Amino acid sequence: MLKHLFIAVLLTLVAACGSTPDWDYDTSVEFANYKTFAWSEHADIKNHGSDYQINDLMEKRIRKAIVDNLAAQGIKFVVAKNADVLVNYHASVDQKLETNTMQTTYTARWNYWGWGYQTQTTTREYDVGTLVVDIVDAKSNQLVWRGAKEGRLRKKQTPEQRTEAINKTIAEILKNFPPKAEY
Repeated sequence: MLKHLFIAVLLTLVAACGSTPDWDYDTSVEFANYKTFAWSEHADIKNHGSDYQINDLMEKRIRKAIVDNLAAQGIKFVVAKNADVLVNYHASVDQKLETNTMQTTYTARWNYWGWGYQTQTTTREYDVGTLVVDIVDAKSNQLVWRGAKEGRLRKKQTPEQRTEAINKTIAEILKNFPPKAEY
C-alpha cells in the first residue's frame, strides 16, 4: 500500500514539472481587428553564448511555425508597412543543475543500537530553453500580447525532431492568440 502511495505521489510530481505556456496581454485591445502581421525588425534569435542549438536553422523553423500558426487563424503575413501587428521572438538556453539523493541501502544492526542507511547523490547538468513570442501593435508600437514556454532541451536530435519540437512549442504558445473572450 505504501509503495503504491509513493508511486502515485512521484507520478504527480513528475507531471507537475511539465511546462505549460504562459501568456499575458492587454485586455483593452480588440484582437479581432488584427488581420495581418509582419516581422519586427528585432525578431531574431541571436546566439548570445556558446549554445549550438540557437542558430539560423532554428530561426527558420521558428519563423515558419509562427507563419503557419497565424495563417491557420486567418492572420496573413504582409510587408511591415501594411501590417496590423509586428511579431517579435527571442530564445535563450540556460544550464541548470539537477540533484538527486537516493537511499541505496538500509540495514538494521541487531547487536548495536540504531539503524543504518547509506545515500547516494548524483548531480547532472541539463539545458532549459525558453522561447518568447511578442505581438506588438504596429501603429502604437506597444506590446499587446506575449506568450512564452520553457522546457528541457534534448541534444542529439535529427532535423525532423527539432522541427517537430519547434512546431509543437509554437502551436502551444500561440494557442491563446488571439485571446479568447472569457465570460
